[in-house]
Amino acid sequence: MNDSPDLFTAAAEESLRERAPLAARLRPRTLDDVVGQDHLVAPGRPLRVLVESDRLSSTIFWGPPGTGKTTLALAVAGTTKRAFEQLSAVTAGVRDVREVIDRALERRGLHDQGTILFLDEIHRFSRSQQDALLPAVENGTLTLIGATTENPYFEVNAPLRSRSTLFRLEPLDDVALARLVDRGVVALDTSIDDDACRLLVERSGGDGRRILTSLDVASVLARSGVVQLEHVESALGASALRYGRDDHYDVVSAFIKSMRGSDPQATIHYLARMLESGEDPRFIARRILIFASEDVGLADPAALGVAVAAAHALDHVGLPEAELHLAQAALYLSLAPKSNASATAIWSARADVRNGVSGEVPVHLRDAHYQGAAALGHGNDYRYPHDHPGAWVEQQYLPDALVGRVWFEPTERDTMGVPTRPTRSSDDERRES
Repeated sequence: MNDSPDLFTAAAEESLRERAPLAARLRPRTLDDVVGQDHLVAPGRPLRVLVESDRLSSTIFWGPPGTGKTTLALAVAGTTKRAFEQLSAVTAGVRDVREVIDRALERRGLHDQGTILFLDEIHRFSRSQQDALLPAVENGTLTLIGATTENPYFEVNAPLRSRSTLFRLEPLDDVALARLVDRGVVALDTSIDDDACRLLVERSGGDGRRILTSLDVASVLARSGVVQLEHVESALGASALRYGRDDHYDVVSAFIKSMRGSDPQATIHYLARMLESGEDPRFIARRILIFASEDVGLADPAALGVAVAAAHALDHVGLPEAELHLAQAALYLSLAPKSNASATAIWSARADVRNGVSGEVPVHLRDAHYQGAAALGHGNDYRYPHDHPGAWVEQQYLPDALVGRVWFEPTERDTMGVPTRPTRSSDDERRES
């Protein structure tokens, strides 16, 4: 009789396993079963060495969805001798954390056994919830494995982050994805056409969970036959593009650097990714406006006008039509000549001012439009440029202490729109003397 509940539980668990999503059924039990992330788990690589020597300290796995963060944590659990506890930051609270800590203390006291806490979606924990973990992590009661799709430098408390080793998980490459398909086909007791397999790999975006989910659906559509191209196409459908906070920063960085590098193909690709992912178009327009002056500048002063026009068009037209204006501006900037001379000029000039590099305004440049200014000599000997040929005349403008100081250093690319000093004849010089 005592065995009945255990037999019933075992049968229920087996039934759940059989009905579980394919990705859950194929979760590795040890590090040897992990597909991909060779930079962490291949022989001699850091995570494997730490786990196999049972020297793993608190760790944060971070990377895009479907790269195996939970899978890797469970593989660690199957390899280590420590007890393994699992919480999700979506549903757990401080009370749950304290209960895990209490059990960990009990294990340490009774059996001298350490405890690993796997906390999925750790970025969902508030600052105070993360702080509740800190003492147990700091004194070794718990070894924390946190998993997050977000950059831990933004989302994890600095004290907790500083006590953890950060392991970045990368999107799975084509070889690893093809291995997952092979495993999935075996688990489903089916087969797959080569073209269908290639499409799965191409469209998965490096996401292992996504490729297995799509294969699972495609196998149902195939009705126990060979999974073919049309089944995969139906299973994939109109999948949403991954675009978390980390992707936001990475993609906009790539967008700006592609424009700076004068690569129109990459520029339009990253613009499309931002638009398809629901990025705020006003944010994109602001980045284009900044780029026009920071990276194109005086090499093509018209670029700022193009960027401003695109921003105004966005306000008046809105999406989806405003994608045309954003694309036109981004491509214009990508193809435009580049110069950051005006940007570096203002950055370095402001840095000098902040550091106390200044001086008195020359007397002849001071305001002479108030009573008593003339008695102070303000404006005396000022030479009005428009009274001279070419509207230019030699005179000192910088404070005495800064004469000869250079901030703006134009290159040959900065000739457009930059006024040049006229060539002065001997007659000009005689008239001025």
